Amino acid sequence: MSQEEAGIDQTDVYTGERVVDPKYDNTNVTSKISNIVLHKDAPAQLYIAAAIGLPIIGILGMSVTYLFLMGTGIWGLNVPVGWGFAIINFVWWIGIGHAGTLISAILHLMRQDWRNSINRFAEAMTIFAVMCAGMFPLLHVGRPWVAYWLMPIPNTMGLWPQWRSPLVWDVFAVSTYFTVSLLFWYVGMIPDLGTLRDRAKHPIIKRIFGIFALGWRGATSHWARYEKAYLILAGLSTPLVLSVHSIVSFDFAVSLVPGWHTTIFPPYFVAGAIYAGFAMVLTLTIPVRRWYHLEGLITIRHLENMGKIVMATGFIVIYGYAMEVFISWYSAGPYEGFMMYNRMTGQYAPFYWALIFCNAVSIQILWWKKARRSPAVLFVISLIVGVGMWLERFIIVATSLANDFMPSSWDHYSGTVWDWGIYIGTIGFFMFMMCLFIRFLPMIPMTEMKMIIPKHREKDG
Repeated sequence: MSQEEAGIDQTDVYTGERVVDPKYDNTNVTSKISNIVLHKDAPAQLYIAAAIGLPIIGILGMSVTYLFLMGTGIWGLNVPVGWGFAIINFVWWIGIGHAGTLISAILHLMRQDWRNSINRFAEAMTIFAVMCAGMFPLLHVGRPWVAYWLMPIPNTMGLWPQWRSPLVWDVFAVSTYFTVSLLFWYVGMIPDLGTLRDRAKHPIIKRIFGIFALGWRGATSHWARYEKAYLILAGLSTPLVLSVHSIVSFDFAVSLVPGWHTTIFPPYFVAGAIYAGFAMVLTLTIPVRRWYHLEGLITIRHLENMGKIVMATGFIVIYGYAMEVFISWYSAGPYEGFMMYNRMTGQYAPFYWALIFCNAVSIQILWWKKARRSPAVLFVISLIVGVGMWLERFIIVATSLANDFMPSSWDHYSGTVWDWGIYIGTIGFFMFMMCLFIRFLPMIPMTEMKMIIPKHREKDG
């Protein structure tokens, strides 16, 4: 992890020695990261982002309150389109949360040290994205105050979950995913919480970090138990990367609706989730890296590696698009064939071709190394991919339901202002929670970074 990779070194014209700008000097990792949390100063951009997110949360609260008063009829649902923004946004948010688990669990088991600069950030993103995703199934049931009926809780009325319902599958898949991800995030943060406790000067702040550090003292026995627990949680999280979005894809694949009844959906959805998740990690990491001058810890090498994963998963998604077209032709089924033809030429054709551009065409620039090493290019590409993956979920839901087997029941679907209010509100909630995380918790793991920096210094010679 050399300073040259960050592109921030200069050479003194008189002595010929290498000089590093002090604000980019990350030789003391503990001070650099802990000062972000313990000092009062924070970049103005962070306060601006929080100030933008807070009123948007108000839009979410207003939209949900009106939904409770009036019912789901305020949404743009109609007779053929019984699923709308609720399922679209649920799948989109769950997909965004997948990158955190992949970075933390799978790359940890594969001993990929470059993950250490971004894993804490990605884990927090997973937690908040799953919280946003969980709102939509609860709201979609119409009466969220009795949503506990979805759990197998003994009761005198003899009400039990309908195990054939995809909604119940989602409840158990998402709750398991959230629980394991939260534990993984918290356990990995315990050594850093102990460091913040020891460095904090205010007694209340010291006490708060001390409570959550669980008595961490850095003893050999503490490290042995910590590493064992972290490895076990990584092993538990790894299958969840594949299982959760596969179960979400079964919401569609177990039906007979044209465009949904296909066996390619589980791997197609998993690849799309990782694709969207890594794009969101880039969207958030690049500005924060610049605001806090973390170029020496989150280097160009990290951004390039994430760009490579975005490109690799993007091509898996492109393969899924190609298979959809091929299967609709090879099956010789009139309904499947019409579904694909309707996507390309029908009422939703502009959205279909927009998602093809966003998800398939835009990432081709990442073949060039200069593009993969340019934060500006990666940031723009990540935004485009995020939009494209939302359009993909919209097309999957809308085109198959709006034009199904019976032309007499066809209709057009588009979200109402309340659909958009809830969706945009969750974006504000996500943004605000990320700002709180960045301000009050260590966004880069100090202990893991201190373990790998000596290795990279030896490599750099």
